[in-house]
Amino acid sequence: MIRLPLLYSFRRCPYAMRARLAICASQTRVELREIVLRDKPAHMLEISPKGTVPVLQLPDQSVIDESLDIMLWALRGNDPQNWLSPQAGSLDDMLALIAHMDGPFKHHLDRFKYASRFEGANPDEHYASAISALRELANRLEKTPYLFGRTPSLADQALFPFVRQFCNAAPERFASEAPKPVQTWLSERVATPLFASVFGTKWPKWQPGDEPTFFPQLPCD
Repeated sequence: MIRLPLLYSFRRCPYAMRARLAICASQTRVELREIVLRDKPAHMLEISPKGTVPVLQLPDQSVIDESLDIMLWALRGNDPQNWLSPQAGSLDDMLALIAHMDGPFKHHLDRFKYASRFEGANPDEHYASAISALRELANRLEKTPYLFGRTPSLADQALFPFVRQFCNAAPERFASEAPKPVQTWLSERVATPLFASVFGTKWPKWQPGDEPTFFPQLPCD
């Protein structure tokens, strides 16, 4: 039997979520190993010592352990929804926006949500800075329904899991302070069958010797 790519994942992690979104949309099938972050499997740490998810091991034993690289690997193999070919802008433009949001926005998100982990962090200041970062998305979404045109692209799928995490950290405050175009965009993203496919199932923690769990189990829309 041909071995499938092996994906270590954690359901709620936005980095793992973005990887699963692309795997699902690209109609790529993998063996899924759901982990618990406080009890990381030895094999995962052996192939990716940094110990973060997602981690994808390919049949040739090569490893991809950055979420955006997993997205690009999957979509370059098959991109039926044209996530890599936006209606407006280019792939490089999308990657630049993703890098910007993965940097400053995620910096402020972490220091708001996990303020006790960062010495001297002022959660209110970091919340305000994260809201400011979202205005760049809002400027785009005031012109088109999605970040790079009238259809979802790589940028939308790579970024909304983090905006969702920010929203869930303080839902009432997000509803009051986040730009309305961003709120509408986020609501639309989490209401899709694709999101249900990658988040709706609660997979059991993988243990050595378990029967394989395959992902996705059903076609993703």
